[in-house]
Amino acid sequence: MVMGVVGNCLVLLVKVMCRGQFCCHYWLPFISLTLSDLGCSLLIISGSLLAMLTEGQRSPWCEIVSLLKFAFITSSIGSIAILCVQRLIGMASTGSALFVVMATACLASWMTGLVFGSIPVIYGWIRYDPAEMLCAVFWESSYSDMLVYILSAFLICIFLPFLLIIFCSLMSATGSHPSSKSDNEADLSAVTPLLVASYMFCYTPFVVAELILLRRLDLSPAPYWLRTLSSVMSYLDCCLNPLIYWSHQNFRVAGLALLWTNRKPPSEPVLTAVTIHEL
Repeated sequence: MVMGVVGNCLVLLVKVMCRGQFCCHYWLPFISLTLSDLGCSLLIISGSLLAMLTEGQRSPWCEIVSLLKFAFITSSIGSIAILCVQRLIGMASTGSALFVVMATACLASWMTGLVFGSIPVIYGWIRYDPAEMLCAVFWESSYSDMLVYILSAFLICIFLPFLLIIFCSLMSATGSHPSSKSDNEADLSAVTPLLVASYMFCYTPFVVAELILLRRLDLSPAPYWLRTLSSVMSYLDCCLNPLIYWSHQNFRVAGLALLWTNRKPPSEPVLTAVTIHEL
């Protein structure tokens, strides 16, 4: 939690205050992703810690945590997909028309997560899960409801962005798209493959747990250890992303310059004496 809060706050400060010191053409999806990681660190991880100390979560905080967790998961993969698409086409976020399109896409990823996260709250499917250390969705009445909800959520919120990420990553790796040849390696978007790999690694347990649930006609949840692992790994992703940004040299230099407040500017040369030479 500390790493996620401090790291993402520092990333936001560097992105806002030091924008001219490093190259970042696609800053809009980066900001959306960082806000998602910061929100997860501030609200979800802290809520999970509080639940462990108080042995549970109570309404309405229980429902809010469940809703926000799904919104943060959806906005994260949506922001990464938007970053991959924008990096592939090679157009910066500064143009007015493209800015509106990218802002709408980022907002749509957030709204989609809020919509799908609110459905279990409305139908009363939320209760505290000690394995996940926070409130989660439990299915007790209808297998068909569970099947329709999970398949719809995965198709819209997970599978479609995942296809965009894979397609754009392959196009960029093969260099078959013209704009991929002109990518500036000094741009912050050079860390995109690391962001993709980190997200896939950290959210694989969550996807596996949901797929196991689809096979259980008795509506029994996934194994206890797998649900715990899925929560811990999703929390890990929030504090890994700042470290990934920090691995970029220009971003790291800008961050160190921002933090190194005691560094004195180089002194100007001062004329102290004049020596006259006769020719």
